[in-house]
Amino acid sequence: MNYMPGTAKKHLVLLRDGRTLIGYLRSIDQFANLVLHQTVERIHVGKKYGDIPRGIFVVRGENVVLLGEIDLEKESDTPLQQVSIEEILEEQRVEQQAKQESEKLKVQALKERGLSVPRADTLDEY
Repeated sequence: MNYMPGTAKKHLVLLRDGRTLIGYLRSIDQFANLVLHQTVERIHVGKKYGDIPRGIFVVRGENVVLLGEIDLEKESDTPLQQVSIEEILEEQRVEQQAKQESEKLKVQALKERGLSVPRADTLDEY
């Protein structure tokens, strides 16, 4: 791993499970294993977002989908509205429930037509 002291550039990391991390990149190696410092997990719901402080975060390279540097000048020009952690978690929960209900209706409609859809948890992720 290459230690990068004094790196004053924020980076955004998109993980394979859909989470978004923002922090200062402190170390990276040839496998894209990362160490992030002062990391926050950013949750987006609609036009709102919330940041959950996570501290130092070690990410295994196979989980990295995207790594990019954040332009600090443009970061504040976002059209998104920052809300509290509690509010964004509640909105995320409501959004996930709506998605589950929609999926149940879809599966039910397919069953009525004699079709079946394999459950996502039985499929291989790779």
